[in-house]
Amino acid sequence: MRIRGLEALAGAKAQGGNTDSIGDTGVATLDRRSFLKLTGLAGGGLALGMVPVAQAQEGGAPKAPPSAPQAFLVIAPDNTVTIAVNRLEFGQGVHTALPMALAEELDVDWRNVRAALAPAGDPYKDPGFGMQITGGSTAINHSFQQYRELGARARAMLVAAAAQQWQVDPASCKVEQGVVTLGSRRATFGELAPAAMALPVPQQVRLKDPSQFRLVGKPTPRLDARSKLEGKPAFGIDTRVKDMMVAVVARPPRFGGKVKSFNADKARAIKGVSDVMLVPVDRGGTGVAVVADGYWPARQAREALQIEWEDTGSKVSSQALFDEYAKLATQPGTVARAGEGDIAAAVNGAPRKIEAEYRFPYLAHAPMEPLNCTLQPEVVGSKVQSVKVWVGSQFQTVDQAAVARVFELSPDKVALNTMMAGGGFGRRAVPTSDYLVEAANVLRAWVADGHTEPIKVIWSREDDIRGGYYRPLHVHRARIGLDAQGKVVGWQHTIVGQSILKGTPFEPFMVKNGVDATMTEGLLENDYNLPMQLSVHHPQVDVPVLWWRSVGNTHTAYVKETLVDEMAAAAKQDPVAYRLARLDESKHVRHRAALQLAVEKSGYGKRKLPKGHAWGVAVHESFSSVVAHVAEVSLVKGQPRVHRVTAGVHANRVVNPLSAEAQIQGACIFGLAMTRPGFAIEIENGVVKNSNFPDYPPPRITDAPVVDVFFVPSQDPPTGLGEPGVPPIAPAVANALFVLTGKRQRQLPFVLA
Repeated sequence: MRIRGLEALAGAKAQGGNTDSIGDTGVATLDRRSFLKLTGLAGGGLALGMVPVAQAQEGGAPKAPPSAPQAFLVIAPDNTVTIAVNRLEFGQGVHTALPMALAEELDVDWRNVRAALAPAGDPYKDPGFGMQITGGSTAINHSFQQYRELGARARAMLVAAAAQQWQVDPASCKVEQGVVTLGSRRATFGELAPAAMALPVPQQVRLKDPSQFRLVGKPTPRLDARSKLEGKPAFGIDTRVKDMMVAVVARPPRFGGKVKSFNADKARAIKGVSDVMLVPVDRGGTGVAVVADGYWPARQAREALQIEWEDTGSKVSSQALFDEYAKLATQPGTVARAGEGDIAAAVNGAPRKIEAEYRFPYLAHAPMEPLNCTLQPEVVGSKVQSVKVWVGSQFQTVDQAAVARVFELSPDKVALNTMMAGGGFGRRAVPTSDYLVEAANVLRAWVADGHTEPIKVIWSREDDIRGGYYRPLHVHRARIGLDAQGKVVGWQHTIVGQSILKGTPFEPFMVKNGVDATMTEGLLENDYNLPMQLSVHHPQVDVPVLWWRSVGNTHTAYVKETLVDEMAAAAKQDPVAYRLARLDESKHVRHRAALQLAVEKSGYGKRKLPKGHAWGVAVHESFSSVVAHVAEVSLVKGQPRVHRVTAGVHANRVVNPLSAEAQIQGACIFGLAMTRPGFAIEIENGVVKNSNFPDYPPPRITDAPVVDVFFVPSQDPPTGLGEPGVPPIAPAVANALFVLTGKRQRQLPFVLA
């Protein structure tokens, strides 16, 4: 997902919270008062926390410790170092990368490091955004500096404790692998932790020079890898609480639909069923919740409900929307980029033209772990006094507040525990907190019926795919004027699609002059410096939409990179040479480096391909990182077969190359899904026709190409890596298909017949 407007709002803080920008070396300048020693959590060791972001931003420490102190770092007497991760871990490797940043400055033995996902809490808010969030590929970008400073200050306190015991100058002490030494004297961090706890947090510390890094930049196995292989970590769907019941919800077939009648008696007759309740669901609709002692009886009971639905809710059809959007795309829209000069006249008067319409369907996120949420109430009389929540949330701050509102509680009465999540791709970062609000409404109805047991609400795969919050359906229309030599003299471009952000708390920051920034990102920047005019239409449609891994870049990169290939062909130039000639040598150094690296490592233009194979190239910047893909493609039984992808990546400093490589590889496969036949959410008369993977088919292991990943070396602060590998892969494959077939692919998924 992309939080572009909030990044602008965060300003300088987006590179490291309440710090001066010091890059990878220098004095850490986060005010000492922003750190807290948390005596109650130390357990005979050393525990450090942070002042909540809001208080730190106001420039002062709280007069008293927070009511519920929360630690970032705990060093126990047995030398175990536990580091809280202020994000959601759902496959991207942040559970390891952020502890690496802290452990690097702490100089601890990595074998003693443990990581724990932080619950919802003010101290864990993103130092740039001011809210606890995992999105926009910002976790390392925003918190790398923060975690380094935590490690550096704890290290300084431990060294000071040793120096005090030995009555020496701290500068004379050395630290390595969690041990402080001076000559023959030696003390472990665990031994020093109690004494360090008694010392003040140092006013200033100096961070390591990158040349001293022993951990950052080295391929490091993930802290959670072995336990996941052994099935030990608890994902949200694995949550077990004493006396817990399981609920499933029958939701209306149309978004916003309502229940007319249902047969509760048949459902209650199934063994294990405890209650059947009418409940509010998303977008003003109603549904029926079935609560049982397990998922299967609840699921069986739901199927026995015989629900009759009112003829209400959304009546849209995706095919009709495509046609409507195509008409809108021919009309003047809200201007996002005016361009210079009379671009319309230049296009109309050009001797040659490229006219293209692109279509992109709704897409579901379909993570491996369907949505779920567990809630445990504290009930006094008939009123819920507080709630504990277990969920794999990308928006802890937003979700905590949303659950609180359902029960008319203050957010501090909702203890939200962040669980591991089996994917998300944006679906667990919903401004409406739809699935948590629904679960809270189920619990509220459950308590109103006289129950007090905890409830876990589980979505099936079918619920998940039909549940909305899709990547929006889009239509692009481009008119490009070319002179006799193929030079672009003007480019008129219109995009039609729903606004993700309208009506959400992000609208004031991310919708400017009527333009939703998530729809134009990746095209508005005009990397190739072409005379472009860009406008948009945001029609109102009763289909809930949301960011999908790499958000607007999923369609803008496709259009841009396939059109640029078409321009290169019109100019009779090699597509790589054409791009390099238009990427400014000073403004687009990173684009050029990523593209040249991918080309060099792939053997493009030098290595002879097998008969029937072709190269396809695309390069794109998203989330402040640049990824170039060179794809080797053939046709097998009329369908594209991607044999190998070579990725050149410029993401500045790479903290953990092992996880970074996996992110690009995973993103590449994820992006290939967009090209596959059937990978589109189809809606007819308001009803989603897809139900499960057979009719919404992701790539299988047999479809996965070899993906070689190469990083451009850099000493600059890290940028995003969770999403940037997605946008370039579909256009790279499409460009190869043109070489093979002579046909331009104007929509996703591909239509090759």
